[in-house]
Amino acid sequence: MIEEKDISLERTVLIGVITKEQDEEKSREYLDELEFLTFTAGGYAIKRFTQKMDMPNPKTFIGTGKMEDVRLFIEENDISTAIFDDELSSAQERNISKILNVKVLDRTNLILDIFAQRAQTSYARTQVELAQCQYLLPRLRGMWTHLERQKGGIGMRGPGETEIETDRRIVRDKIALLKDRIKTIDKQMAVQRGNRGKMVRVALVGYTNVGKSTLMNVISKSDVFAENKLFATLDTTVRKVVIQNLPFLLSDTVGFIRKLPTQLVDSFKSTLDEVREADLLLHVVDISHPNFEEHIASVEKILGEIKSGDKPTIMVFNKIDAYQAEHLDDDDLETERSEKHYSLEEWKSTWMSKVGNNALFISALNKQNLEDFKKRVYDEVREIHVTRFPYNQFLYPDYNYEDME
Repeated sequence: MIEEKDISLERTVLIGVITKEQDEEKSREYLDELEFLTFTAGGYAIKRFTQKMDMPNPKTFIGTGKMEDVRLFIEENDISTAIFDDELSSAQERNISKILNVKVLDRTNLILDIFAQRAQTSYARTQVELAQCQYLLPRLRGMWTHLERQKGGIGMRGPGETEIETDRRIVRDKIALLKDRIKTIDKQMAVQRGNRGKMVRVALVGYTNVGKSTLMNVISKSDVFAENKLFATLDTTVRKVVIQNLPFLLSDTVGFIRKLPTQLVDSFKSTLDEVREADLLLHVVDISHPNFEEHIASVEKILGEIKSGDKPTIMVFNKIDAYQAEHLDDDDLETERSEKHYSLEEWKSTWMSKVGNNALFISALNKQNLEDFKKRVYDEVREIHVTRFPYNQFLYPDYNYEDME
């Protein structure tokens, strides 16, 4: 649980459901993540509410009895915001707001808000604004019901447009404008990528908050912003890295997350061009997280969506120091044996058997095993470079060029 450190943090409640597809354990994991998202956005979760249901209520997401419990708690504890773990329809959002009489957000809205806070460059801000407009468009009716009537008065009689139709047209025009702006920036970035020449491109990918930016800083000796919060990095950063006189380009990309809003996947696909055009992916994983295997599956799913799932990939299991510290007491005989209690050596054995020598175990923060990491990356990049430039023997005098004939 995240401790409240600042009275300026918004007091919130979190609401989720337990269904056949999302059992109690998974619901708890999602709410843990939602709590971290809330903290990242500037809020503090006072209490969680969950309800077992076959499927969410189409009108109010949760049942009326549970909703009344939430309403009473909000009134008695000075809560300003209710945050739901799944995306709400415009009707659900409107109905819930009337009942609770506080600000109502869903997971998508919360992530969009974090992205808006974190966007630094004009490109990232444009992408976030596009995603926000796409999210807003179907929800205008709920937000502006007080304006949903015919304009009246002198010169305004007749059919005309309702305020809600005007607002929709404005948002649609804004979406078209933002898409055009992104296309223009995409062309400029494509030219920049073309100007980088034929250097091998390596991209860091992974779940949010797994240590990609920390690893980027260590390897490239740069100063990319890194913080123990979700989505610390939104803007793709590219650095030239040299290992053993072999130069290549290393890019740090936006982190992925479960239930990633489709609006963000669509608007950030252009940012992920760095991933699509990479020759090698370094899939960074936080091995200290109890659900890291599910994180891997989420990242692989999104890589498949952007047609990058078949690229050469090295699995980089990071934060082995945190994993070891967390599992010092795992020898307790009373502890039920499960995957969560595997030793680091057992995880190594498991993943080495899955992906062969394409698995590395490091701590970017404490610089553990970084020499093995650098050697493995160097070998991969050299192989790609030699394939691309088979006769550059000056760069690679130790390479057996006879094998190329």
